[in-house]
Amino acid sequence: MKYRVFVTLKSGVLDPQGEAIRHALGSLGFDGVNSVRQGKMIELDLAEDDAARAEAQLQQMCEKLLANTVIESYRLEPV
Repeated sequence: MKYRVFVTLKSGVLDPQGEAIRHALGSLGFDGVNSVRQGKMIELDLAEDDAARAEAQLQQMCEKLLANTVIESYRLEPV
């Protein structure tokens, strides 16, 4: 089973990379961008056939390695 994991900073956490992107877009003439939040997407292909077990494994992966749950949130999406 293939899944995508989207990891983003939690609301209220400063995003200096997002701010740098917003500033660069403004420098390129894209003046209508008020804010940018950046994150990462990780695609995994699991050998597990059961969706519930796959999602449980993915949650453990996110909690232990893929996301810093103190400052980041994650979302799972089947592909």
